[in-house]
Formats: sequence, structure tokens, C-alpha cells
Amino acid sequence: MAETKAKPGLLLDIRNLRIEATVYPLGEPPKNILLVHDVSLTLEKGKVLGLIGESGAGKSTIGLSSMGYGRGGVRITGGEVILNGRDILKGGKEGFRKLRGREVCYVAQSAAAAFNPAHRLMDQVVEAALQHGVANRAEAERRAVALFKKLNLPNPETIGKRYPHQVSGGQLQRVMTAMALCPKPNLIVFDEPTTALDVTTQIEVLVAIKEAIRDTGVAAIYITHDLAVVAQVADDIMVLRHGKMIEKGTTRQIVKEPSEPYTQALVSVHHIEHQEKEPTANPLLSVKNVTAGYGRGIVKVLKNISVDIHPGQTLAVVGESGSGKSTLARAITGLLPPQEGEVMFDGRKLSNMLRDRTKHDLRELQMIYQMADVAMNPRQTVGTIIGRPLEFYFGMKGGERDRRVAELLDEIEMGKGFVDRYPAELSGGQKQRVCIARSLAAKPKLIICDEVTSALDPLVANGILKLLLKLQQIEEVAYLFITHDIATVKSIADSIAVMYRGEVVRYGAKSRVLMPPFDDYTDLLLSSVPEMEIGWLEQAIANRKMASAGN
Repeated sequence: MAETKAKPGLLLDIRNLRIEATVYPLGEPPKNILLVHDVSLTLEKGKVLGLIGESGAGKSTIGLSSMGYGRGGVRITGGEVILNGRDILKGGKEGFRKLRGREVCYVAQSAAAAFNPAHRLMDQVVEAALQHGVANRAEAERRAVALFKKLNLPNPETIGKRYPHQVSGGQLQRVMTAMALCPKPNLIVFDEPTTALDVTTQIEVLVAIKEAIRDTGVAAIYITHDLAVVAQVADDIMVLRHGKMIEKGTTRQIVKEPSEPYTQALVSVHHIEHQEKEPTANPLLSVKNVTAGYGRGIVKVLKNISVDIHPGQTLAVVGESGSGKSTLARAITGLLPPQEGEVMFDGRKLSNMLRDRTKHDLRELQMIYQMADVAMNPRQTVGTIIGRPLEFYFGMKGGERDRRVAELLDEIEMGKGFVDRYPAELSGGQKQRVCIARSLAAKPKLIICDEVTSALDPLVANGILKLLLKLQQIEEVAYLFITHDIATVKSIADSIAVMYRGEVVRYGAKSRVLMPPFDDYTDLLLSSVPEMEIGWLEQAIANRKMASAGN
């Protein structure tokens, strides 16, 4: 393959990249769509380039092109991808086999899905190094153990003997980083490596990744939708939208002096001002001394929980994975009957079992789930999905139901033009709005929102938070808002309950809970939220008083 003359120090040079895919609309002939529009970028050896943008911006598609790879039928149809002075697109299948896992490695968003559950970690970490002849088994294992130490993994000498399910999510993400570093590549593509992690675990993984990049001298493409995260690791940032480059510059320039309106919106996201409301009536919901668990109560997940929610107000329940947030929601809804304690709602005691609750109980307490994709029937239209509670609870049919569906679509700022669409024809934010409308259709007094914005891009999530606040004023509905994101809590809550290992460790009005002095765990949560400040990561780690439970 012919070499292309490159500048000294230049590792990757992508020129006028065009990427297409074929879609198959129902009842129409197949058609090609352009996913990436003539994007160009360069990356020097040992540097980190951040690719940022909302879902569908083309971040992962462009990142994977540096390996000559197109996911799910995606095709590279134009441009050049020059790595180490040669256009890898001209190397054919044999060239790609030699390239992937040797010169370029990949770290996926979900390490749990990327590892083979039937093989030990060490076997998977050293596989690429052995396949490409970089080292023999003993040398590869020594390098793996050294990387485990560098990435601050517990028991680095023996953790490789474990299976993927025997380590936490944050630990598995770092093992995957070790796997990418083991064959000594020139470039690593990090594809949202911390998005699926709690903020407390995310910060530890970020530090490990940043130090590994610095110590090994490897170059990296870091893909994320969180500008505050990428600001901690990247030298330069490229902002993408709809497959086009919006803006590119140094991290400092993008964070401090963005020139494009879209980038400015990304920088200012989460700046929602929500004035805390004082309780004006008796509690709508009272959880009193609730203890609950799994395996006939052998594994206690909730321990003596007591919280109140007042009419028209929002209680945010915050904590990392495994703290008991979603289990509390299950206990309130009757999906997990409490072993001890009681749940009072609007002055009456709710039955512990869901099947024993009245239709009236079910209507007044609704739930919105984290994953809108799996919360809707893909074979039903938006109108049918929203109309179902209207029929079930109020007996509405025909024109009356259709008019109310149209009103609800207007309330969620989508409009009646969406009534005949299917879930697959909606964006992530639109799907979540439909789930909100379905909940509102029942005219509830309380809606439990279980991580409803955590799977969404920051700008889309911001729109959902603003919508929820607006609907709260219109409908006078109360929210139990479950999240691990303190920034979201500040935007929407009136009161806060901080959970840690099944217990409420801090509880009260938002202003009081967020006012120092803090207990160690609340301090950890607050200090782990990435800030749009260069150098924040090192300062946050230096000031920590404890590690996350997930570590």
C-alpha cells in the first residue's frame, strides 16, 4: 500500500470523510442516507481529541472509521483515513485484520456487554497482544498486571482470574481500558466509556483513563455527549451535529469562548433556575419506617426508610447504583411488598401488594421509566399509547379520547401531528415525552420518575426537565424523582433524600441538604459532578474523603 506523506508527529488524518447507510422505509423502496458529511480531522501522537454532540451526531461513526469499521450496515463511501502515513481504507480485509487490536483499539460504552461472560478477564485482556504477536503469554500477562496497577484496580495480581460478572461496572470499564492498552496501540477510541457509570465511579474511571493515556503516550479519540467530562481529558474538541462539524478548537477555547450557538448551548446546559417551594399542606405521600428486600427478605435492600412528598412538589432521591433508589419506588408502587413499615397516600394506607390496590390507587400514582424504548409497545401508535389510560380509567372513546390525546400532545410540546407515529419513528427525547403524556393521561397526583433523563443527551434532558417543571405548575402533580445526577437535582427538586447502601443518610429541604457541613457521602456525590472547568478533575480527586461504594 502506498504511503502518504504526513506531517511529523501526525498520527491520524481523516480527510473529507463521507459515510452512508441504507434505510428501508415501510412500503417504500430502500434509500441511501448520508450520516457523515465530508468531515475532516487530524490527531497528533500522544494527544486526545474529544468528539462531542447529541445522539445521531455521528460521533461513534466517525470514531470507528479510524479502524476502517462501519457498524450495522454503515459504509464509508468517500474520503481518506490516513493512519501512520497510509490510507487504511485501501488495505482491504487483511489490512483491517492487522490494524484492529494492534495499531487501533476500542473501548466500548458498555463493558458488561463487550466482555465474553464465559472467559476469565485475563484471557480476554491478553488476547489481542497474543494474536498480533506483540508478546508471548508470560510477557502479555506481566503487562496486563502492570496496567491493572496503573488503573488502580483492586488485587491487580489476581483480578485477572475473575469472570466479568465478579467485578463492578467501574472496575470492568478499567479492565477494558487495560485490554485496549495491552497490545501497545498507537490510538484508542473511547466510545462513551463513563456514560453508564454513576458520577462517583465515573470520576475514578476518568482519572484512570487520563493517567494511562499520559503514562503510555497513546493517542485517543474520546467520544461523549458530556462537555464537562471531555474537558477533563481532551487537548482539542470537535463539536458535531447531524453528521457535520459545527466547531473545532482547543479545549480551553471550546469551553471558555465557543463561537457557534449550538456549542454555546452545550456549555450552558443544566442552568435551570428552580425556586424551592415550601410545604403548604399535609404530605401527599408518607413512607414510614419501610424495610424491604429480596429473596424472602434475606437480602435487605431498604432499611427503615422514612420520607414525605407534599402536593405539587418534587422529592429527589439521589445516590449511586445499588443504593436502593429504584427499590424504594418498587416498594411504594407495591411491586416489592415492604416487610416492615407502611406507605400512606393522600391520607389512606396503601396495600403492600400491587394486586390488592384499587383502580383509584393505581390511577393516582403513575410511573415514568428510564428506558422509554422498552416502556412502550413498538406496534402501537402514539395515539393508542396515550389513549389507553383514558379508556382504562375514564372510559373515554372515539372523539372525546382523540381530543384529549391531542391536548396531551400539545402539553408535551409535540402536537397532534405525532398521533399516528410509531415509537421507532421518534427520537429518544420524543419517546420520553410520550411516556410523560401517558402518565398525565391518568390525572395522577404523584408521578415516580425513575432516572427519566439519564439515557438522554444533555440538551434533550434539559428540555425534559423544563417540561416536567411546566407540567407540574399546570397539573399540580407531585414528583418522586430518582436520579444519580446532582446537577439534575438542583434543577428540579424542592426536597432531597440522599441514599447510601439502603439507608437515607441525609434528608430535608433542598437548601438545607445542599448546605455544608456535609456528611462524607453527600460530600462525595456533590464533588463528583463534573464541572466545566479545566483542571477540575485533579482538584476533585485531591479533595475526596472517601471512595465510591462501587469501587
